[in-house]
Order: sequence, then C-alpha cells, then structure tokens
Amino acid sequence: MCSGGPVSDAAAKTAALLATMWEKNLPVLRERVAVLDRAAQAALAGALHDELRVEAAAVAHKLAGSLGMFGYPEGTRVARELEVELGETNTTKAARLEELVHTLRAVLPL
Repeated sequence: MCSGGPVSDAAAKTAALLATMWEKNLPVLRERVAVLDRAAQAALAGALHDELRVEAAAVAHKLAGSLGMFGYPEGTRVARELEVELGETNTTKAARLEELVHTLRAVLPL
C-alpha cells in the first residue's frame, strides 16, 4: 500500500476543514453549553421554568445533531440524553442534568 495518495490528501483536507469549522463555531457551542448549565443550575435550585427548559432542550437537540460531525460521538450521546431529560417536564432530575452537563463539558474541548 502506498501512502499519501489522493485519499489521504482528501482526508487531511476534510480534517482541516472540520477543525476550522470547530474553531469558527466555538463561541456558539460555548453559549449552547452555557444554556444547558443554566438549566441544570435552575433545576438544582428548584427554579427550572418552562421557557428555560424548552430553550435548553432545543439547544441539546442542536448539539446532538452537530457534535458527531465534529468527531464527538460521546458528546452527541450525552446531548441526546439531555434533550430527553429536558423534554420530560414532570420527571426532570436536577442532579442528572448537572451530571450530564459536566460530562458534556469533559468530552468537549471548549
């Protein structure tokens, strides 16, 4: 097998493009994780209102849809779990939300 052919060049270009896109989107990604943080903290304080819950669920949905593209399948899994937790208005567990947000921060280089 030879190395350095068109396939490796294409792979390298794709990786570079994704890295550039990641850097460009970091402020948005950080803000989305901050919304999840606010929702988890509000839930811990017993003050997670519907508006924040809905916003956080939408943010989790967006993260779940994009993190895999950037090579963070674990981030996608955690974001999906957050989306489910936030969507269940009567059963949201504050400690679980906080744990999931902490896990998300640990997997992502923010």
